[in-house]
Amino acid sequence: MPVTYYVVVYFDRDEEDNLKAGEAREATNAAAAERAARALAAQHAGAVAFSRTGDPATGDFRDGAVLAQFGDVDLDALSA
Repeated sequence: MPVTYYVVVYFDRDEEDNLKAGEAREATNAAAAERAARALAAQHAGAVAFSRTGDPATGDFRDGAVLAQFGDVDLDALSA
């Protein structure tokens, strides 16, 4: 049975000024994820809210869909 997860990740800059993804946080829905990303971006270099849908039993998930992003983000850092 497919399930959609809503996730928020913040970004900070390291000593070399590269963006690094912080800890991922789950949100209850798309609106909550967007609000959380906006709030985190005010405290960090940036933040992104995205959703992922799939079947936890099989581990088969579609690619994430960006819901909102604020400030500086590096989407490639999420897959690293």
